[in-house]
Order: sequence, then structure tokens, then C-alpha cells
Amino acid sequence: MYYSRTAVAAVALAIMAPAHAQDDGIERAPRESWVAPSALFEVPEDATGTVFVRRQDYLVRLEDGIEKTYVGSRMKLLNPAALQLGNITLSWDPGTSKPILHTLKIYRDGQVIDLTQQAEFDVLRREDMLEQSMITGVLTAVYTIPDLRVGDELEYEVTTAGQPRTFVDDSYGLLMLLDQTPPGRFKLQLSWAEGEEPRTKVAPAFSEMVLRGDSAITIEADNPERLRPPKDAPPRYAWGRMVEYSDFASWAELSSKFAALYTEAAALPADSPLREETARIAAAYPTQMGRAKAALKLVQDQVRYVFVGLNAGKLSPASAEETWQRRYGDCKGKTALLLALLSELGVPAEAVMVNLTQGADDGLEQRLPSPLLFDHVLVRATIDGETYWLDGTLPSVATPSRKPRGEFRRVLPYREQGVGLETLPWEADSLPRKMTLYDIDASAGFEEPGRLTITNVTRGIEALQLYSVFSSVPRSQFEADISNGYASNGAMDEVESATWRFDEPTSAMIMTVSGTGPVDWDEDYAASYSLALPGGGFSPPSRRSRPSSQDGSAPYYSEPGYSCHVTTVTYPADTRSAEWAFNSQFSQSMFGETYTRRYEKRDKSISMVRGFRTERLEISPDEAAADNKRIDDFDNEKAIIYHRPLTETDGTRVVVRVKYVEDDKLLPAGKTGNVPLASDPVWLGASPPCLAG
Repeated sequence: MYYSRTAVAAVALAIMAPAHAQDDGIERAPRESWVAPSALFEVPEDATGTVFVRRQDYLVRLEDGIEKTYVGSRMKLLNPAALQLGNITLSWDPGTSKPILHTLKIYRDGQVIDLTQQAEFDVLRREDMLEQSMITGVLTAVYTIPDLRVGDELEYEVTTAGQPRTFVDDSYGLLMLLDQTPPGRFKLQLSWAEGEEPRTKVAPAFSEMVLRGDSAITIEADNPERLRPPKDAPPRYAWGRMVEYSDFASWAELSSKFAALYTEAAALPADSPLREETARIAAAYPTQMGRAKAALKLVQDQVRYVFVGLNAGKLSPASAEETWQRRYGDCKGKTALLLALLSELGVPAEAVMVNLTQGADDGLEQRLPSPLLFDHVLVRATIDGETYWLDGTLPSVATPSRKPRGEFRRVLPYREQGVGLETLPWEADSLPRKMTLYDIDASAGFEEPGRLTITNVTRGIEALQLYSVFSSVPRSQFEADISNGYASNGAMDEVESATWRFDEPTSAMIMTVSGTGPVDWDEDYAASYSLALPGGGFSPPSRRSRPSSQDGSAPYYSEPGYSCHVTTVTYPADTRSAEWAFNSQFSQSMFGETYTRRYEKRDKSISMVRGFRTERLEISPDEAAADNKRIDDFDNEKAIIYHRPLTETDGTRVVVRVKYVEDDKLLPAGKTGNVPLASDPVWLGASPPCLAG
């Protein structure tokens, strides 16, 4: 329910163990004098739910340059689901003091069973996250308890010391109470010894619960109400009940301190073998761009990714020399290595800290300076006078890019003199993140299978993830897997070819599958058919509205996106172009988003494109209210083409009303948009006409 830099991982409660003393490395001792637990809350007779929290305390103490965290709770188990609390997990860094278990008790039918000294913890002396390429040095102790029962009360108290600090004199962190908690009593507290008071900031949601003293900030809440951020509001509105603390006076101070770390880490000894690498690159590539690409590729291909969080390594980078020698590193080590290479090659560059979680950096300028608010570091370089982003943790097809590969917008550059947060301008995507091209050759006839070619285009981080997967398997295995997948979902009867490639100029993963398969014609009446084109329709957008209990002045938010679907159908050979029609075309904008659909009819085929793009991340409540009134006019019909045969005698159209569409919605050939064939290379280029009128 809480979060802090020194939080105990997954505090789960449990009891009942063999009655003999343990030597598991976990200390048993009374709680320290700075801990003042809450008084117990009475359990109502009509208590329902999973648990009732008689007390839950989360207390952080800053003293003698050490940060300690106390977690104490007593809970009444009301439901079988609460028995999952019978698994205790303690995690700690062995470089700091061991966790201290103060209390582990069960209260049952007037009896108290004290297991503080008896609980058997198994300490896992291994890295539990190696499969995720992470080396943390953290030890984990687990205890699984038999005979835990509904109706028991569990009491648990533990104190842990903070991990080694990167910046010895600086404390920082967050204490948070979840937006939705079980019923009961909760307490948060940040306290400090004389001379160690940090800067603090208490969220408005805590304004009526906070108690400020000379050496502590305390939050006490009984049965805290559920906190609901305004519906569809930007991510910054989700920052709820929290207490921030930080010794950093400004973001610029944090920037300067990190810059010193990376300057030191990127310095190369005179005899470093990396100097030979840079000499080789300089000789092979005369331009700055060529050298930057070669340096980035070296870091991406020759240094595997492994997160290194040992000792103070969660924030401190390994040196470029060390990272190169051991040939593994995390974003910090890879960034230091890349900075060293670029410096030797005469390419100006700096490290930049970002948060890769979409929307997590929204409103960052309102927070106290803290490294906790970022999760990644990469390089920004000036190449031939232009700004480029370089990320050593990505596959080598991710070359220097003008636009960052990620959704982050608030960044913190590392500079010796220090610099504040920087907000990157947001622009609507220039290329679709998702594109599907369907080429359906139905020339064999309505009753025959069609020849199908389906091309899927993906961009962004997902494209790089697909590249990593596809490039790691033989082409023959890829083709077999794709064939099995298309056959099992009925998309194709037989796959004749399956290929993929990564297009570096447009940063696109392109997969093309060809074969034969069904074309789902609907026979509307004798010799007349219709076909709903894949990827051609939209669901209407949801209304943007909020209950009166929520902040009505908050803007409405749309996640960034851009998709494009193109379908070309080649007519059955025994039909004529004049016999074909299609339903509605449109270009409409609502809630800061654009929806378009166009057709183009030719002698032997008809093509459709459907495009969607987020044009603005936020709109005002007034704009939302105006667009709410227009939702009923939103065209959400599927994209449908129709075949209507001509009579053999006079060549006139047989006028028959068919389902899905009225005759006045059918558009003649002259009223079509410019829609290239799905097979046209323009769709895979730098300017696909997905939205153009």
C-alpha cells in the first residue's frame, strides 16, 4: 500500500511454525525508540471484505545518514483470499544491515501464539532476477506458513535499513497511500534527527490528515475513502495521496551531481583498448554521423544488457572501461561507454535521464527533485549540427534518431553546471505505429478462394522487440511458425511465403505473408454480393464526461496513436467496374483525434484506406462537451463494397435495396479519393497517404 526507496518488498503476513529457534540471518529484536505504532482499531461486527486493518504503519526515519523503514501491521482475516498473506517475503541488500523482525504473532480465540523467534525463513542465496538480465545483490527470505485460518489476526513488524546511497548526503523518496485501501487504520510518517530535515511536499489529498511536528510529518487515516482521479484526465492527475521528501534543492543540483558521475565513468585511461576501437572507427568513417553510428552499433552489439544494481549501482554507472572489459552493462554502463567513445571521436554528447513508462513523467515539474522519478538514461548527441538520440540498450537497427524512441517528454540532461527539467515538444506521429495492408485477389470468382497478401507494419519500441525476436530464430522456423499461426486462426488455407525485414529509414518492422484463403462474401440476393473489408470500420469514441464529485475543470486526455489500414480487392474477372460500389467516405475529428476513410475505384479493383491519428493529447472540458453532442453523427459503419450486376439487355443497374446500406449512400466512381493499391510501395515509404484527402 506504500512505496519508498527503502520499502520492504511484498510484506505478507503468516504464522504457525515449528517450535524451535532459527538461525536464518534475520535479526530478532524489539523495535527502536523512534517507532510509535498506532493504537488498534476496533473490528466492526459487520466487517466484510478480505481483511480488516486494525493498524498498518509505514514509518521512515532519517538519522546519521541512514534511512530506516519500519512496517508494522495487524490484520483480521475475513475471507479465504486473505490466506495468501501466509507467505512472507523479505528482501534486503546484504551490503547494509539485516532486516530486524520485531514481531510475528497470531491471535486466535483469545490465545496469542508468538512466532517471532520460531518462524523458519529460507534465505535464497541467488539472484532471483537473472532471467530478466538483472544483478541486484539482493537476498530474499521466504516463509510459508501452514494452518493459517480465516478469523485469525496477524501481527507483523519489521525494520530494514536503506541501501547504500549514490549521493551519501542526500535522502529522497515517496510515501504513498493507495487510492483504494481495505477498511481500517493507516499511518504514514517521515521523521528525522536534528540537522537532517529534508525538503518535503504533502499532496493536497492529505491536507486534512497531516500533522506536522518539529521532527516529523505524520499522516493518520481511519477508513480512508476511495480516491478517484478525474475520469479520462491526463496522467498527472493520478498522483494521489503521497508525501515527497528530498535533500536536492533543485533539478539543476541533481543534474550537476549526476554529470560528475558520468564524467568520471566516461574517462578512459591512456592505455585503454577502447582507444584502439575509436581509432579504427575514425579511420573507417570520415563523417560525424558515420562515426556516431559505428560507436552506437559497437555498444549495442558487443555489450549485452544486464542491469547491475550491486552496492550503490542502482544509480551509479560502471566505468566505460569496466563495461567494455566484462562486455555487459545496463543503461548506465552503456551510456558511459557510449559517451567515452563519442568524446574520443569528436562528437558532442550528454547523458539524459528519462522515464520510459508512458505518461509517468506528466507533471514531473510539480514534483520534488528525485532520481526515483526516472527509470532510464540514454545519450543525446549533436551530429553535423543537429540533435540526435542514441540508446545503447536497443538493437543495432535503432540508429541515431531525430525523435526519441519512446513516449517520454520531461527529461533531465546531465551537465556540469546543472540544468533544470526540459520539456520536449509533442508532435502528432508522422508515420503510423501500426499499418496493415491487405491485397485480396478475388479474380477467380465469388465462390473460389482468393489469393491473399497481408503486410503488417509496426513502428516504435514494439517494432524493436519484434526485431529482437524474429532475428533470433532461423528463417525456416519463422516461416513454419507463421504458417501454423495463419492456418490455425483461419486467415489462410495455405501460406506460400512469409518474410520479414526491418526498414531503418522509417524504423519499421515489416512482415509480409502470402497465400490462399477464403474471401467472406455475403450473397445479398441472386448474383449480388457484398464484402466487409478488413480493418475498415471504427467504433464510435466514448463520451467524455465525469460525475459531479470529480474535478470538472481537468482537461481530457488521449493516448498518442496513429494507425492505418489499406485494403485492395481485385474484382472477380466476370464482373465489370460499373457493377461495383462502396459505402461512406468521411474525414471527421472528435476529441482531438482524426478518423478518415476513403476509396478509389479502378477498372479491375477497388481500394480503401482507413486512418486514425491523435492530433492533440489534451482538450478542454468545453471542447469535450461540444464533441459529445456530435457522437450520434459518427460514422461507425463497416467499410463495405457491393457488387450489383447490370442487366444484359440495356446495361442499366438493377435497383435493389440491400442490407447495411441505402442506395443514396452508394457513391459513383467519380467521387472517390486518391487511394493507391495496397501493393504500391508508397505505403511503406516516408509519406504514406493514410490521412490525406
